Amino acid sequence: MAKLKTGRHTSAIKEFRKAVRRTSANRALKKKIRNLAKNVEIAITNKNSDEAKKILPECFSAWDKAAKVGLIHKNAASRKKAQLSYKISQVASKAA
Repeated sequence: MAKLKTGRHTSAIKEFRKAVRRTSANRALKKKIRNLAKNVEIAITNKNSDEAKKILPECFSAWDKAAKVGLIHKNAASRKKAQLSYKISQVASKAA
């Protein structure tokens, strides 16, 4: 591809297009992990530990995948998973 007459470089234009696609994918994945965590929190608030435990593996998987691709730090994912597990264990122990 030749240089455009406007003086912009084609590589910069291509990188911008890639950045738009990546941003869109990153936003979607971040929204997914936040919604899953929120669903677990709602189940915990409603004292429904069975439902929370059912959602938890999917939530863990999403957080791990986000950490794997570098969307969030691996320690942040680990911390969030530990917090959710702890909250579920607290609800389960109170119910028992």
